[in-house]
Amino acid sequence: MNISRIQNRIAQAMNVKLDDDEDETIRAGKVYEMLAHNGKYVLILDDLWDRLSLEEVGIPETSNGSKLLVTTRSLDVCHFLDCQEVKVPTLPKPDAWELFLEKVGRDVLNHLDLLPIVESVAEECAGLPLAIVTIASSMRGVRDIHVWRNALHELKRHVRSVNEIEEKVFQKLQFSYDRLGDEKVKHCFLCCALYPEDFEIYTYDLIQLWIAEVDKDDVIKVKLHDVVRDMALRITSVRPRFLVRAGMQLKEIPDVQHWKEDLEKASLMENRGLQIPPEMPPPRCPNLTTLLLPRCGIESIPEGFFEQMHGLKIFDLLYNRIESLPNSISNLKTLTMLLLGYCQDLEKVPSFSKLKVLKKLDLEGTNIKDIPDGMKKLVNLKYLNLSGSQIRDMNDGILIEFTSLQHLGLITFESKGGISVRGELIGGLRKSESFNGRFEDLNEWNSYSQALLDQKNWPHPYHIFVSIAGYNKDYESDKWIKLDGGGICCTHGIKIQCDIQCLNIGHINVEKEREEEAFFSWFIIPILPRNGFSSLSRIKIAHCKNIKKLWSFNWVLHNLQNLVELYVEKCTKMEEIIASESEREMEEEGITSTTASASASASASASSKFTTLPKLKTLWLWDLPKLKSICGANEAIVCESIVEINIIDCPKIKRIPLLWNTQDDDGQPSPPLSLKEIYISPQNWSQLEWDYPNAKSLLKPYVYRFDEDQWRRVGPLGSLLTF
Repeated sequence: MNISRIQNRIAQAMNVKLDDDEDETIRAGKVYEMLAHNGKYVLILDDLWDRLSLEEVGIPETSNGSKLLVTTRSLDVCHFLDCQEVKVPTLPKPDAWELFLEKVGRDVLNHLDLLPIVESVAEECAGLPLAIVTIASSMRGVRDIHVWRNALHELKRHVRSVNEIEEKVFQKLQFSYDRLGDEKVKHCFLCCALYPEDFEIYTYDLIQLWIAEVDKDDVIKVKLHDVVRDMALRITSVRPRFLVRAGMQLKEIPDVQHWKEDLEKASLMENRGLQIPPEMPPPRCPNLTTLLLPRCGIESIPEGFFEQMHGLKIFDLLYNRIESLPNSISNLKTLTMLLLGYCQDLEKVPSFSKLKVLKKLDLEGTNIKDIPDGMKKLVNLKYLNLSGSQIRDMNDGILIEFTSLQHLGLITFESKGGISVRGELIGGLRKSESFNGRFEDLNEWNSYSQALLDQKNWPHPYHIFVSIAGYNKDYESDKWIKLDGGGICCTHGIKIQCDIQCLNIGHINVEKEREEEAFFSWFIIPILPRNGFSSLSRIKIAHCKNIKKLWSFNWVLHNLQNLVELYVEKCTKMEEIIASESEREMEEEGITSTTASASASASASASSKFTTLPKLKTLWLWDLPKLKSICGANEAIVCESIVEINIIDCPKIKRIPLLWNTQDDDGQPSPPLSLKEIYISPQNWSQLEWDYPNAKSLLKPYVYRFDEDQWRRVGPLGSLLTF
């Protein structure tokens, strides 16, 4: 029984954090204080299989109306805790049959020759919901009478001499496991048991165990039912043999006698504070293929620990405190996956020259300063992650050897330095599927874009930083580019992938003759000209000193229909977000009218031209001393999804040209239902003009003051509002 885990669950429910490194007795005292001095409570301990000492957990005897509810399949647990017993019966026969039909498929009722056998199989489930669901699901779509007869025979053979409810459940689940048929599928299922009980498992982690290579595109979690997990552990206690002590708060690795010669997989993950005694003899496990030790706080591994693990393929040491790896790792010639990410103290690794079949190497967030010896020999690498490490230089000759590379991470999390690579070299990785890295300047970026265009191969996902400095990511996105020009003056545009989701531009200036042009119209060019930026959802522009206008109306119409967030900051010459255009220009671009409701256009007759930003939720304008308006005097924008408007330190802004499609009960225009808040200084608010005569009174409930001196949002403007 995992006492620490129960203590953590109780503390979590009471919004208290317990120290994982503390002794269980001290933790028990804290849990006791929490429960004893917080009034009445109901504590539910669900699914206890073994005897539990309430005193060891820190659960006081119930008093003052507090209740302890325990659910268990074992009467012995009830007797040990001296509980009042309330037996929950199995499902009545009609309900059990109904559940069975739901899972097996009701069309089975059309097969009259099958029906008696199906009914017998359902009866063998003995009214146990988990058994019914598992067995019926495994037989779904099966309509061969011979298969059903075999299934019935197997079920009867398994349970004739079984009385205990726990054993009955296991036998039913074993039947479903046997029906998986394919040994590879069975193996994949058993791998789920390598994780702690009730652990939410990322599917890409599972796939990684199965095939030792996977991208993190689809983040999905699964959880194994504890009874199903127990059944899997029972199977793996014999063959294939697993050693699983995951999440059990162990402080020391199991003794060498537990490491059998026929052991295939071992998982000790999530045992914080786990140590490997230096005097421990090397485990003799020639058949061990998988060793999982993530999040254990391991500080050292004995030098010869891996000497007799000649078949090891997967070694996961993520998130540990180790400073160096033993030299015996160098001889693991069958190793295909080595995960050392976020071992923040790790500085030294042995030579990798013999690890020639290695496909995945993760050194993210480590303290390693130099490319490990023998890296050039890893010609089968498909995944290499050096992001966040202390490595600052990588020879081009190394990357050239990695012709199979699919996933490359080279981003640093510091403000200076980091690995910068040549754009042409990275763009030439023909099997590239994802890239996280830095180019030193826009020339390297253009070389990268051209190489991608030449071979028509675009990575997904990508996080790319163009700057002489390090990496400072301020937004989560699969496809993210940050261009920091370091104050350079740009004369030509750059090509950007059309599927970009987030674009961050900073410290880029333009030549004087281009100041009056809409910046994006000439600077940001889709890598495939016919495609717009239909996935672009977030734009941030900052510290671009002489850019006056961001977009043309036409650029907005064709590229920003899915924009959700816009941030414009510290652009000292910015005058308009959307450039004013003449009637002739508007007619040439075909946007003298765009889609907007009649109420919006009628209520804002002064705005004869308008475009839409249908998904814009956040508008952030900060420190733009020359900004006068978002767009021209006779132009406006329909923003029906706007949630938040921030206008900070923009002393000259006079007009917010947002059109409203929504109407109140009297048929008058009203703010969008999505609008939640407007943060603004009193000075800005008093001088703002809207395209509706009663706009200020309608917007009053949404307006809050921004304190520029303390750089924080404060309460409503209240009496400071003027109309």
